[in-house]
Amino acid sequence: MSVPVDPRRWWALSVLAVAQFMVIMDTSIIGVALPEMQEDLGFSQGDLQWVFNAYVIAFGGLLLLGGRLSDLLGARRVFTGGWVVLIAGSVVAAAAQTAWVEVLGRAVQGVGGALIAPASMTLLMMLFSHDPRELGKAMALYGAAAPAGGTAGVFLGGVFTEWMSWPWVFIIYVPIGVATLLATGLLPAVEPRRGGVDVLGATAVTAGLALAVFAVVRAPEVGWGATETVLELAGATLLLVVFFLLQRSLRAPLMPPAVWRTPGLGVSNLAMTLLGAAWIPMWYFLNLYLQQVLGYGSFASGAALLPMTVLLMIFMTTITARLLGRLGAKPLIVGGLAALALGLVWLSAVEPTGTFLVDVLPASLVAALGMSLAYIPAMMAAISGVPQEQAGLASGIVNTTYQVGSALGLAALTALATSQGAGELGNLPALTDGFSAAFLAAAAVAGAGALLTLVLMRGGRPGGAPAGEPAGPARDASARA
Repeated sequence: MSVPVDPRRWWALSVLAVAQFMVIMDTSIIGVALPEMQEDLGFSQGDLQWVFNAYVIAFGGLLLLGGRLSDLLGARRVFTGGWVVLIAGSVVAAAAQTAWVEVLGRAVQGVGGALIAPASMTLLMMLFSHDPRELGKAMALYGAAAPAGGTAGVFLGGVFTEWMSWPWVFIIYVPIGVATLLATGLLPAVEPRRGGVDVLGATAVTAGLALAVFAVVRAPEVGWGATETVLELAGATLLLVVFFLLQRSLRAPLMPPAVWRTPGLGVSNLAMTLLGAAWIPMWYFLNLYLQQVLGYGSFASGAALLPMTVLLMIFMTTITARLLGRLGAKPLIVGGLAALALGLVWLSAVEPTGTFLVDVLPASLVAALGMSLAYIPAMMAAISGVPQEQAGLASGIVNTTYQVGSALGLAALTALATSQGAGELGNLPALTDGFSAAFLAAAAVAGAGALLTLVLMRGGRPGGAPAGEPAGPARDASARA
């Protein structure tokens, strides 16, 4: 549905960008605080990742539902409701005294994020669909908020953990959430549309993803060939098959199969999956290397990753946006994933007696350069061809693939790292060997993403749309004219 040009659209974009920044930051701000949370709440080294994965599974598993609700109920309503849920989850996580309550609070936060993210994308498309050039600029600013929020979370988590206490990494969401709710009047309102909600499909896909991650996390402990591991993976596969069958049979499915006919949607989502599976484990293990091997404190560890944030913000808001307009999405996705792979191979050479300037800084900057080149083009390629009324769905799909890749990638690489010595706290050579193995495996994932994108993605026009077709908003504008 088109709306008149909103004179407050750039102020509204700032609200949406802050929301995106905060939602993605929620996946990373806990990174630096993990060692203190582990000590206070009694997490084991292997179970510690559930503080991250509880959020990502709920977020990734429910993003499709959030996108569908955004299209049906109105994006501003869903955006507002999402912030209420996120604030509630933050309060629970901050007040947790046991590990399971902490995991519960993180899951509730993920539900809130799953409502906010697709609603934000729908609102952005509504605000800027009148002008493809403005849309590209808005997407650059909005897109930069995601990886910048992810990396900035590491630094801010260090500030709160070092000078206050780890619960503050959650408390910060309360005042920011309230301020965002007060600013929702800047966002456009849309009347609800008729249609059903596929709750059964949402349940099946979320349960399937959670069971798959749970099986991968436990496999190093009980054995990959153990009966329980096999049954858990079989159950996860069955639930995901049920989900896809439901999508073919229901009148109002969560993810209509027809949406995959959009040119470039499948390949760009594959790229986002592998991007998440390489990038998120990188910062997770890099943070552990800084604290558990090099002996950095919380603040120093966060500050050590600040150069990545600066580079991401500079490239994504300026250089990447310009290159996307000139070259199109494919070269940037391929080049970005290749650069990320190079940075990860470099990081795999870390030493127990390493230093930040030699072992961490240059490699992390190369990896951040790769992320800054690939993220926005992959996002644009995934949403540019869909009609505006399906913007929430397309946003939900591409955010889901990124988060699912993040969760499964972290689970698999944690299992690998643990098997290579990363579970032996205090044994610096063993820890380093485990982290090195994880970095090298993440490099293989990023390299596979670059190769698959090179082979499978058709040459695209500037802006990420498939060759021969205008981007979705531009096409809609042409139709209205």
